[in-house]
Amino acid sequence: MPESATYALDTRGERMDALEQYFREAARELREPGLALDADPDAVHRFLHLPAVRLQQHMLTPARYARHDDVLPSFVPAEASCAEWILAAEWLAYGDPGMTLASPGPALSTVVLRALADEAQQDWFFGRTSDWPTWAFFALTEPEKGSAATELTARLDADPSGEGWVLSGEKMYIGNGAHARVGVVFCRRATGPWGIEAVMVDTGDPGFHAETLPIIGLRGARISRLRFDGMRIPPERVLGRHRPRSRRGLQGALQAMLWFRPSVAAFALGVGRAACDYVLEQRPALAGAGRAEVDGMIDRLNRLRRLLRDVAAEIDAGSPNTFRVSGVKMRAARLAEDATLLAARLLGPASLVEHPWLDKAYRDVRAFEFMEGTGNIHRRGVFQGLLRDDYFTSRDRDVRPGRVAEGVV
Repeated sequence: MPESATYALDTRGERMDALEQYFREAARELREPGLALDADPDAVHRFLHLPAVRLQQHMLTPARYARHDDVLPSFVPAEASCAEWILAAEWLAYGDPGMTLASPGPALSTVVLRALADEAQQDWFFGRTSDWPTWAFFALTEPEKGSAATELTARLDADPSGEGWVLSGEKMYIGNGAHARVGVVFCRRATGPWGIEAVMVDTGDPGFHAETLPIIGLRGARISRLRFDGMRIPPERVLGRHRPRSRRGLQGALQAMLWFRPSVAAFALGVGRAACDYVLEQRPALAGAGRAEVDGMIDRLNRLRRLLRDVAAEIDAGSPNTFRVSGVKMRAARLAEDATLLAARLLGPASLVEHPWLDKAYRDVRAFEFMEGTGNIHRRGVFQGLLRDDYFTSRDRDVRPGRVAEGVV
């Protein structure tokens, strides 16, 4: 896709508009490949030439490791801000969320590396993920424990040889885990929250085992189960080893969640908007109550979009409101499901049979409820924010009483 003067703009507002225009165009190429990936998750190798498939690797890689080529225009940023990434994630999911999650790159691990790694550790990790194509994984979730960071059972024990560590345990529901070259694994070295560590692993080392799990939606993510059988971890691969224990593994997990929850919300928002547009494309003469329902859903999604961008701006400014992050993620997952339910109802009883894309979207969006915490967990977060009077911004409080919570919680 050629770079044009349309994109070569300097001011931040204009640059974001230019990025959105580019992401919108790139996402158009993902719809058909997404259907192919739903049938065969390994088909991603047939589409590595698409600019949209290159975006994750480029935007989530620190600038000094990014490898520029002619596939992406020069104005697409490496080491993207949260606001830039959620804009890309929304449009990529509008095209196809499975293709985005299947794309090579450092994925969520980049946030942990930014937070904890020293320069040598970043060289080790990003020196590998900058090769094309290379996948990485982020492994926090465990069988029977979910993503509760303080309840980890994967262990990091001292190596009997007296040098380094040994990693043992299992991880569950890890995107691209069975196909990655490197990854970040959260484990426990000692009791208590400060006993949590994050370590970098090379999947070619002895003791690493992985299998892809059968799933119904988002098949391109190639969700995996990982097992570590006495895998040796050299001391230099323990992230944050130069930091106090209180600012190591757990802090990295929290930073990753802070970024990934808005990302999941952006994925959900993109699919929800795509479902509404799909209905209007298939039934351009839709009128009456049906059209009113679609317009109402579009309004709700647009309000969510504003809130999501506010949350991303707060994260980039270094003043994130974790309660609002929870609220936006929870609301986005619910709206995405509502949008596909509405589309299926308006397109008729056989819509999921007659419209393969809608059938896929209908299945895909159910995953967002479970990614980065279920709705119940986030409702508790919102409730805690309301109790502390620390949920709404001053702008929200200026809204007339009775309408503040509409579209926010």
